[in-house]
Amino acid sequence: MSEKKDAAKELREKLFYTRKNGAGKVSAEVLAEADAFCEGYKVFLDRGKTEREAVACTVAMAEKNGFVPFESGKKYSAGDRVYKVNREKAIVLAVIGKQSAAEGMLISAAHIDSPRLDLKPNPMYESDDLAYFKTHYYGGVKKYQWTTIPMSLHGVVCLADGSKVEINIGEDENDPQICVTDLLIHLSAEQLQRKAMDVIKGENLNLLIGSRPLADDDGSDSVKLNVLKLLNEKYGIVEADFLSAELEAVPAFKARDIGLDRSMIGAYGHDDRVCAYPSLMALFEAEKPEKTCVVCLADKEEIGSEGNTGLNSVYLTNFITDIAESQGVSGRAALSASRCLSADVNAAYDPNFADVYEKRNSSVINGGVVVTKYTGSRGKSGSSDASAEFMAHVRGILDSEDVLWQAGELGRVDAGGGGTVALYIAHYDVDVVDIGVPVLSMHAPLEVVSKLDVYMTKKAIAAFFAKG
Repeated sequence: MSEKKDAAKELREKLFYTRKNGAGKVSAEVLAEADAFCEGYKVFLDRGKTEREAVACTVAMAEKNGFVPFESGKKYSAGDRVYKVNREKAIVLAVIGKQSAAEGMLISAAHIDSPRLDLKPNPMYESDDLAYFKTHYYGGVKKYQWTTIPMSLHGVVCLADGSKVEINIGEDENDPQICVTDLLIHLSAEQLQRKAMDVIKGENLNLLIGSRPLADDDGSDSVKLNVLKLLNEKYGIVEADFLSAELEAVPAFKARDIGLDRSMIGAYGHDDRVCAYPSLMALFEAEKPEKTCVVCLADKEEIGSEGNTGLNSVYLTNFITDIAESQGVSGRAALSASRCLSADVNAAYDPNFADVYEKRNSSVINGGVVVTKYTGSRGKSGSSDASAEFMAHVRGILDSEDVLWQAGELGRVDAGGGGTVALYIAHYDVDVVDIGVPVLSMHAPLEVVSKLDVYMTKKAIAAFFAKG
């Protein structure tokens, strides 16, 4: 009987697809590597809270790792490391491979924009002796989550004379911070009867920025005038300069360990810098790869990848075409032979909200990097849907390199959905599949990820660059 049980157990292990908490499967050494890797990631999060800051951080790290600005028309050799910045809000980097571009390139594409509150073009006003900034939320948010948290202000103000002023208020511990107020519970009877999407309306996401009037001023809007005076003294700007500014209000708190076991990270902007950072680290490890390896960190994904810094533009394909043509290969041929990992997050299964997930097909915290065959909404709308052949190819790479991974999709079929940049890259005849980190509380001001999953995402992309 014992032999029959052993045979059944062996058959079960051979034939069944099972998932367990990966933190209980990997060695203590791997967990230590994951923890160490994520220390650098937390620094990247704190320094790059906007797409502009993330690009600046990326350039600094890239140059330390031997990357130089790309020159169109120049011939490059295997091992050369280049980057190209797109309008300070997106960046493409490459390590040139030994093989011709005719054999295709290996691409990892992530995005570095995140949900936030953007200042309107004419944002400043005063109401009943309080000064505010008007905002327009960016990306998909639950508006009520963005009240009563400390916020910082980041961005640039471009002046009429062509000069540019960088703004960063609220990150230094000696800086003032700003916030959106909410209605006290004692007077919220009517507010609490509203649907969740209307508890806080978009036009109520106004940032409180001041309450003291300018000394010795008897005119109207004296509090606003006082705040403008402070901004003028520090930055040299006037109210009309907001018309040519890009200013973003983001949560002011730093990335911190979550859990008494320190197994997770809580931070603003995991979606999608949690895939951008591993992509960069994997690229930095590539020395003389067989195929040219490319990392694209894009803007505007949260609003549909539109605009000239989003991946519904041609800057990535232009970059690849320039490299290909320098080797006597057409851009079309190089793209058609290329493969891509659309490095974006997925929704981690949350037992507190189990009804919107289909558990068998959801990714889990500590399950490793999640491979997502398709995204989209309901009937796969807005998805590229990777082929079975490419899924098998990626699966084989991950298994051969001992990468902890899982498959997942974004919740129940009719519960909602979302998209990534995959379809825009697939448009150019590139094989592409989504991989990334499972996230709890996605698009909230504080999102949560597993350190092990972050590390396994880096291992997955590095394996792809080595064997893709």
